[in-house]
Amino acid sequence: MALSTAIKLSDQEKLEALRRLDQFRQWHSLDQKRYCLVCGKLISGRQIQVAGGTRGNGPLRLSCPTERCNSIPMDWVLPTDEILARVEKMAAEERKVSAIKAAAVTISNGKTVPSHKPHNDFMSRLLKFALPFKRHA
Repeated sequence: MALSTAIKLSDQEKLEALRRLDQFRQWHSLDQKRYCLVCGKLISGRQIQVAGGTRGNGPLRLSCPTERCNSIPMDWVLPTDEILARVEKMAAEERKVSAIKAAAVTISNGKTVPSHKPHNDFMSRLLKFALPFKRHA
């Protein structure tokens, strides 16, 4: 099923659409943020996509701007201090993983090997966890 593309609205029209279509939380400006419970991203009213409205008669829908996230206003909550701390922690972990990937060295046979491998990185922890479940052939 093809999703309809986002429509272009003026700031005022978009704010009015958010106020009308988000029955769960009030919107006072497009700069307000919400935390998406589906994709875990912090999104602003400016980023939220408005779709539908075929020739001005069809129903409008709001959706998360994150690629492959199909959340709707029901899935967006006001960001608390706890949520903001969690988002920052996840961003820091993503930066750490990116730095490790950037430090990888490509060997002549095409394999990629990290130039330094921390003992507590995600993959090593996952391998340690999965090892006892390995099936013996």
